[in-house]
Amino acid sequence: MAVILNIETSNKPCSVALTAESMVLKHYEDFSGRNHATMLSDFIKGCLDFAKEKEIELDAVAVSMGPGSYTGLRIGLSEAKGLGYSLDKPLIGISTLKLLTTAVIFSGEDIPEDAIFVPMVDARRMEVYTAAYDLALQSLLEPQPMILDADSYAPLLATGRPTFFFGDGSDKFQGLPTAKNAMFIPNVQPLAVDMLALSDLAYMRREFLDLAYSVPEYLKDFQATKPKAVF
Repeated sequence: MAVILNIETSNKPCSVALTAESMVLKHYEDFSGRNHATMLSDFIKGCLDFAKEKEIELDAVAVSMGPGSYTGLRIGLSEAKGLGYSLDKPLIGISTLKLLTTAVIFSGEDIPEDAIFVPMVDARRMEVYTAAYDLALQSLLEPQPMILDADSYAPLLATGRPTFFFGDGSDKFQGLPTAKNAMFIPNVQPLAVDMLALSDLAYMRREFLDLAYSVPEYLKDFQATKPKAVF
């Protein structure tokens, strides 16, 4: 298995994990807020120092590509590109929505084989970034921004299959009328340690990003807010 440095900055947590042979060798996590700009470089250095100390050679750099925080995604991808270029290592991009889903799949919970997984990333107000996958990570709903109402996900819920909602945007939908087969899993966050399976698979398939031209998967255009007048 490849030795991969995984970087996750798509949401409030900032995390980095060095992985190999289906194991996490070293990892760092910060949950105190959006401190990616101040924490990320030290986390990366800690993992690289560990690899050097153990005489472990890095094979690739993986980074979460979104959707998520515009600022966080830019910081993470910039760091990952710089590492890939300076160390001459390939760059792997990981979907934040698939990352959340694999975290649930491998959580140890009793998951039915016909389950539907619906990751939801908060996009402010009643909007989320979302998708839907089956147990094999086959797409049932393409990644998209969605403004939630009582009929959101109606076609998926109409199947009668157990449907799991999770991510920091799922609380918004939990307060709306839902079917009996809708289940909510709390406290699922995108973390670098959960990138392991996806980054390993991407490396095995040689699914690498262009170091120069790859951009985050924002799913919608950035909208800057107008600063308030000081006086």
